[in-house]
Amino acid sequence: MAAAAAAASSAKRALLPWARDAHHALARALQGCGGGGGGGLGLRGALPTAGGRWSLLQCRWRSSLPQLDSADRSDEESGGEIDWDNLGFGLTPTDYMYVMRCSLEDGVFSRGELSRYGNIELSPSSGVINYGQGLFEGLKAYRAANQQGSYMLFRPEENARRMQHGAERMCMPSPSVEQFVHAVKQTVLANRRWVPPQGKGALYIRPLLIGSGPILGLAPAPEYTFLIYAAPVGTYFKEGLAPINLVVEDSIHRAMPGGTGGVKTITNYAPVLKAQMDAKSRGFTDVLYLDAVHKTYLEEASSCNLFIVKDGVVATPATVGTILPGITRKSVIELSRDRGYQVEERLVSIDDLVGADEVFCTGTAVVIAPVSSVTYHGQRYEFRTGHDTLSQALHTTLTSIQMGLAEDKKGWTVAID
Repeated sequence: MAAAAAAASSAKRALLPWARDAHHALARALQGCGGGGGGGLGLRGALPTAGGRWSLLQCRWRSSLPQLDSADRSDEESGGEIDWDNLGFGLTPTDYMYVMRCSLEDGVFSRGELSRYGNIELSPSSGVINYGQGLFEGLKAYRAANQQGSYMLFRPEENARRMQHGAERMCMPSPSVEQFVHAVKQTVLANRRWVPPQGKGALYIRPLLIGSGPILGLAPAPEYTFLIYAAPVGTYFKEGLAPINLVVEDSIHRAMPGGTGGVKTITNYAPVLKAQMDAKSRGFTDVLYLDAVHKTYLEEASSCNLFIVKDGVVATPATVGTILPGITRKSVIELSRDRGYQVEERLVSIDDLVGADEVFCTGTAVVIAPVSSVTYHGQRYEFRTGHDTLSQALHTTLTSIQMGLAEDKKGWTVAID
């Protein structure tokens, strides 16, 4: 782990050439706002107009975004001194991120570009900072089996469509499916040396859509940034692939009817931190949340969907506006039906849970995590885990497809060469 930290520190120092000198920021500001060529706005154009379209502040915000750095990438063929066997799920800074922007008025994202990974500057009054106007996605890239220099994505178009759905709910413009998938591919290729070896993990890809333009009154931000960064990751939970232990939370709720629980907005996640930290302090892996109305029906864990298995029937809480429609969840439903299981998307009560034979969680980060126990009101309920379980079989099938170890008969994977 010390080697990994050293590599990350070294990467940080090397990956911010555009931020080393204040001259660079000033030069960008002058280029973007000072009258002249290069397609930049002149100072006159940066001043407020009758329609209020541009402002000097907006121009300054645009100039502060990182620019593409023409760096020598000849040394970017390996991931440095990372201990791939003990990677975990943490942030290791990589080389590049992808940036694309648009105004609310235009509603169309400009051509994106790769920039060196690093900080971006935002107005203190940006929509994302003041009003939480932001979405994120998560997906992974794997090294393809037996194909040198080839990588695999899993259903990236589903992430793109889910972001579009969330953007509509949050009053934001969004990239097209084609723009989204192209940006993901470019991010993976630019950071290819950070994709772990086959079977050692994946390159986790984090697309962000944020209201980056300045706004004071409660309203949609005037400008938006779509940004993708990536980091090599191993298993999500500290237990690795071992079964996890959950506790049911009945006083803090993740979502409520009419809220944003069904979209992947950034505002869904900080409210669960208190319950999650309390659970971990008591030795649990994560928290299961109940519905906010009846406090009887299970919804999901902090960052993953829930499944139960009983007498050959698989049940999962229905996505009716308070539960995120996970892409791994959707895939597991289809794979379970392929195996002959009856799958029900319905209300799943506490009684259903405690009487189950098997319980597992699904998500991009966790993939499929078997649940060893769930504690509710001090009572611990245990479930079947091991090699002869449905969760284990599904995990093997799903990861084999994702890594190119098994034939993809469903057209779920996208190759990047």
